[in-house]
Amino acid sequence: MNNAFLASHIELIEKNIMSFVPEAKEQYSVISEAMKYSLESGGKRVRPVLTLEFCRILGGDTEKALPLAIAVEFIHTYSLIHDDLPCMDNDDMRRGKPSSHIKFGEDKALLAGDSLLTHAFSCIASAELSAQQRIDAVKELSGYAGVNGMIGGQIVDLEGENAGLDIDSLFLMDKLKTAALITSACVLGCIGADRYDMIPYAKEFALNLGLAFQIIDDILDFLEGEDNSDIISGKSTYVSLLGLEKAKAVASEYTDKAHSALAEIDGDTSVLKYFADALLNRNK
Repeated sequence: MNNAFLASHIELIEKNIMSFVPEAKEQYSVISEAMKYSLESGGKRVRPVLTLEFCRILGGDTEKALPLAIAVEFIHTYSLIHDDLPCMDNDDMRRGKPSSHIKFGEDKALLAGDSLLTHAFSCIASAELSAQQRIDAVKELSGYAGVNGMIGGQIVDLEGENAGLDIDSLFLMDKLKTAALITSACVLGCIGADRYDMIPYAKEFALNLGLAFQIIDDILDFLEGEDNSDIISGKSTYVSLLGLEKAKAVASEYTDKAHSALAEIDGDTSVLKYFADALLNRNK
């Protein structure tokens, strides 16, 4: 995503993210190694970038909001480690590298995910923000990552593995499993800037962006072909339920809705519009 602000956000994240990983003592240093291993795989850093960009456009200090962005990325990374476990999606590879449980063993991978989850809230506590901002950030992130957010979406996913999901259940799963954490990222950016009045519009943007993001993921997985684990397992996807062209159209509709939500944001939202379009048009 070739944009100066996005590039600066990513640079800030990559420069500092490992410093938030606690260094374990020698006897159990493998846990810090496992945490860093999964964080180093990077990905697009969608969620922490959204935190920093919302903070920026609303007049906040991105350096002060960085611990909130890192906390969201810790939660996201823990969820990927656990998703890959044999008891969940049973994926041996993650972003071109062996999954954490393949590299370190299932037991240590489980604990690495647990550690990232736990220390996410330590990141928030370390932020140079008011006590109320930090409390609110903890409340929002734990809510979106918990049973009525990401965890709930994972349960819907697991329950639908054998019976399959209809389109309404698939949307519910992704509102919880994908869009909830993206929403938390945007909300934390508002909190970091002390602009609580913008939270409703940030939520509307994030929900639509999150759904578009997941639909495009399903499309890219379909285009990847028979090697994709979701195709192998026969899981319900937007492509399998709607067809390829309809899925593309729905993703575009959600991106348009995300753009509309930005019209209510008090600030220059051009980077967020660019970001939404880049996610819609990505090829990986």
